[in-house]
Amino acid sequence: MIRSLIGVGSGLATLSVTATAFAHVIVNPAQSTVGAWQEYTMRVPCEKTDPTMKVVLKIPNGVQFQQYEPVAGWTVQAQKTGQDEVVTWRTIGSGIQPGQFMEFPFIATNPKQPASLDWNAYQYYKDGTIVEWTGAPGSATPHSITQVLTSNTQPTPTSSSGNAAENTSTASFSLGWTTADTWVLTVSIVAILLSGVSIAFSLRGNKKQ
Repeated sequence: MIRSLIGVGSGLATLSVTATAFAHVIVNPAQSTVGAWQEYTMRVPCEKTDPTMKVVLKIPNGVQFQQYEPVAGWTVQAQKTGQDEVVTWRTIGSGIQPGQFMEFPFIATNPKQPASLDWNAYQYYKDGTIVEWTGAPGSATPHSITQVLTSNTQPTPTSSSGNAAENTSTASFSLGWTTADTWVLTVSIVAILLSGVSIAFSLRGNKKQ
């Protein structure tokens, strides 16, 4: 019995570590209001053994990029490519190291009509690899989504956007957690509890001896 519990606990701990590797580029908040000057934050994790050296974000149609907050060790360039506007963050230092993440805040004006904003991002690694975060929700490399609503519209929680459902307005406090993050936390807690039960059984067995 004890060995079974230890095995289950170890397996869940392994799943917890594995799930963490599926973090992705996220733009918060997940919901905002029409016409607002919104402060957005792009969170970029480094998932490879090589550092991230550049991140390119395509600004959704109807959104106007206005300002950015300087991030030490990074340059920022906004430019038009045809009808599209893209913003490029490029490191002048060592970049985002494996196991780390960085956040890049900026301000943009929202469309004047309700819309679903798809934030397509391109992550460049030092080894030349490019990860395109442009897929639909549920895909291996999903893009982040922000729902732009009228001020009197009640937000509908959803986990399909790749953002946390708790980010319901510009005034909300955001942890930037995703559904995957919540699942990882739950699995980790279960693994810890099972490990504690295993230790208790082991100590009880030793006392009997």
